[in-house]
Amino acid sequence: MVLPATPQPSGSDPIVPIDRRTVRDVVIRLAGNSQDGIQTIGGFLARLAGRSDQDVMTYMTIPSTISGGPSIFQVHMGSGDILSSGDQADVLVAFYQHSYDNHIESLRSGGVLIYDSDHVKPNPEDRRFTAVGIPITGATVEAVGGSSKEKGKNLFVLGLIARIFNLDVAKVAALISERFGGRSEDIVRNAMLAFDAGYATPSDNLRDCLFNIEAAPSGASGRPQVTVDGNTALTYGLIAAGVRHGAGYPITPWSTVMETLRSELSKYGGIFVQAEDELGAIGYALGFAYSGHLAVTGSSGPGLSLKMEALGWAVMAEMPLIVINVQRGGPSTGMPTNVEQSDLMQAIYGSHGDAPRVVLAPKDVEDCFYICLEAGRIARKYSTPVIILTDQALATRIEAFDEPDLAALMVDPKPDLSPRGADFEPYPLDRLTRHAPPGAPIATGKYPSVSGLEHDELGHPSANPGMHMKMTAKRREKIKALASSLSVPEVYGDAEGEALVVGWGSTWGPVREAVNRLRGGGAKVGQLHLRHLHPLPPGLEGIFRRYENVLVVEMNDEGLYGFGQLATMLRARYALPSIRSITKTDGLTFRISELTDSVTSKIGPNGSNGGHA
Repeated sequence: MVLPATPQPSGSDPIVPIDRRTVRDVVIRLAGNSQDGIQTIGGFLARLAGRSDQDVMTYMTIPSTISGGPSIFQVHMGSGDILSSGDQADVLVAFYQHSYDNHIESLRSGGVLIYDSDHVKPNPEDRRFTAVGIPITGATVEAVGGSSKEKGKNLFVLGLIARIFNLDVAKVAALISERFGGRSEDIVRNAMLAFDAGYATPSDNLRDCLFNIEAAPSGASGRPQVTVDGNTALTYGLIAAGVRHGAGYPITPWSTVMETLRSELSKYGGIFVQAEDELGAIGYALGFAYSGHLAVTGSSGPGLSLKMEALGWAVMAEMPLIVINVQRGGPSTGMPTNVEQSDLMQAIYGSHGDAPRVVLAPKDVEDCFYICLEAGRIARKYSTPVIILTDQALATRIEAFDEPDLAALMVDPKPDLSPRGADFEPYPLDRLTRHAPPGAPIATGKYPSVSGLEHDELGHPSANPGMHMKMTAKRREKIKALASSLSVPEVYGDAEGEALVVGWGSTWGPVREAVNRLRGGGAKVGQLHLRHLHPLPPGLEGIFRRYENVLVVEMNDEGLYGFGQLATMLRARYALPSIRSITKTDGLTFRISELTDSVTSKIGPNGSNGGHA
């Protein structure tokens, strides 16, 4: 497809004022309504950072109603490692009065407030910030004109931010052209008119808020970067892992994985089915798995609840299957567009009966890609369902990372149709299960049974008590064998001391930054992050005993007994009173200050447990 020529902004050769300040990184919070396209601005900024070899991390909130409503998009970008989306904003862009009222306290003292003077009246007595009023709405209408009205003020703000931070406008223009290139030339032209108008904001209006972002150091790997959100990384990770078949049902925030798989799998000779409901979705996926393919299904917490009976069948039949749960606030419909980590117990113990399966959790957007490769390897080798617990924060977060070496990573998706001998047993008691997909030659001419009933080595239904005990042990022991094959997790920071901060999933970045701050203040603190949640990796007890406090950080409730879900599991497993919880359920990611304050309060003179019992 040939895109229309990209119009060049009039400010493409800006005169850089001598009073521009250079900053290492910057946190920009865009506050408006979801209909204003502020996610588009944030996406452009994140992708620009990626193409400029800078690190970037984003955070967004969106309303759960179809009609839309107040929304934010926060971008933290700059040189060096960006580990979180930032506690406080350096720049707040307020589109409306409610944007100003609700988010002004998120702006750090000395920060810059950019507000639409057509809609916002800030407090003139508040001298904590540099406040710059610009008629964003009116200037956009004047620049674009016609029936577009206010459409395009997000591009106006993008141009304004490009001017403030001296961004590479040629790269921004290329991104705009790519984003709108499939539409008419008028749309691209209007987008660039709005961007150009924002970029042309007079320097006198911006005299006290002009910056340069420090150039990023050259990447050590030398590989190009990709800039994507977590759901996109998951999707392409599944394809790299050899997944070509799957099924799902729409639900926030899983739906974008399903939508991308629907469009992409057909390009690789596969198929993704949008089922009539959650039960149908996992049924289709299990049919694909039975036919010899590594298959995927997914949902969010409510949908995983509906899949549980069929997931128990997958455990009994020992089917290789990847199940993705993009967690959100619960229970019931809960908070569909907010983050939570409250589905861990559901993932591990949700089915009836003894139904052991594997549970993994990625730590960041890059790991969303690579964890799919790990899930596929485990599902195939151990013939078991593998649940990937990601969450809403990772699903929508945009990060930049080194482009994967796909030539080395791509897994052959072909089913194993090699001949099976006369002694073939799919469920041998002394070896891992290996199914014979339909079409594989079998010397006896008889295909084994595959059933949700308890069975013998050939898959024939069996109610023999001894056989049930043996098969239950077989399903348990293969998961224990996986556990023994895992590496002992690495500890970051102090190898012993006052506290070990343990996390899982998307808490990795905030915990890392909090540990850095605590150590900078003189505390002896380490970080341990768990990627394998069930089974747990070996060596944890020895690590835990080196610290006075083991503080488990997770976004779920402390429960009836005062511990979050992972902390409850760890206490049950290791019986160490030093294991305690830091939890929250406000639907937001952890701020660094929240973590440092919580850790400090628990390891202080009145907070320490005084050692192990």
